[in-house]
Amino acid sequence: MNEIIIIGSGPAGLTAAIYLARADLKPKVFMGLEYGGQLMSTTEVENYPGFPDGIDGPVLMQNMIKQAEKFGAELVYESIEKVDFSGKDKIVINQSGKSYSAKAVIIATGASAAKLGIPGESEFWGKGVSCCATCDGAFYRGKTVAVIGGGDTAMEDASFLTKFAQKVYIIHRRDQLRASKAMQNEIMKNPKIEILWNTNVLEVLGEEKVNALIIKNSQTAKESRIEIDGMFLAIGHNPTTQYLKDEVQLDDNGYVVVKENTRTSVDGVFVAGDVRDARYKQAITAAGMGCMAALDCEKWIASNLP
Repeated sequence: MNEIIIIGSGPAGLTAAIYLARADLKPKVFMGLEYGGQLMSTTEVENYPGFPDGIDGPVLMQNMIKQAEKFGAELVYESIEKVDFSGKDKIVINQSGKSYSAKAVIIATGASAAKLGIPGESEFWGKGVSCCATCDGAFYRGKTVAVIGGGDTAMEDASFLTKFAQKVYIIHRRDQLRASKAMQNEIMKNPKIEILWNTNVLEVLGEEKVNALIIKNSQTAKESRIEIDGMFLAIGHNPTTQYLKDEVQLDDNGYVVVKENTRTSVDGVFVAGDVRDARYKQAITAAGMGCMAALDCEKWIASNLP
């Protein structure tokens, strides 16, 4: 039996692995079949501390992987499909049906941005299509961008992007915003922002990077093209928690509920990163929570020794 199993290989999971491996607890990390989290599809990361010239997302993740391995973490490139947390020993089951058990588990499977599912969206992901205005906004100084969505997040992203971009379109499929009234008032007063009502994005266009969108007005059925340099999705995130259903408490949006610090509703099961964080969704906050979960888990293991 393993002391600790970590499910997930983004900044949260790998930071937890580094801390626990250094504590000589030899964590087993289930990396998934597509390892590294959202940073694997990010080109340049400029806001992660310690890299004044920026660093490519995949390079940052490879460095974390090497660091975790250096201290003795066991990395398993398998995906966890089911868990059983009902007993004293925590059981996780991979995609082939093989089960593993541990005294404690850290959940760090992250979340993925909700997407439109339109042509060009995946092709230009990280090349002008993004879900993180605070991560990528500075790349668009003096340029034109579009934010897709109508809630508070979309309004916050649009407002933030006006610090850099000369023009920000908000593209919303309805004729009213879902954002708070205060947020709407702020947006309406900003001369850099234009709202395209009753509008859907049909296609993302570009060559090496995004340069335009094909949009359609749902009231007139008219299609048109707008020239942009970047598109930011703000239509929500989907936490990767399908495999946890009925095993730990989840909120109405599927995020893992935290009972105390990083403890979940199940004794001996901890959580870190975007799988519990619907607000910040940053690599550095995920890494910080990975550290917290590791320290909480280490203390729990020590207090539960036979």
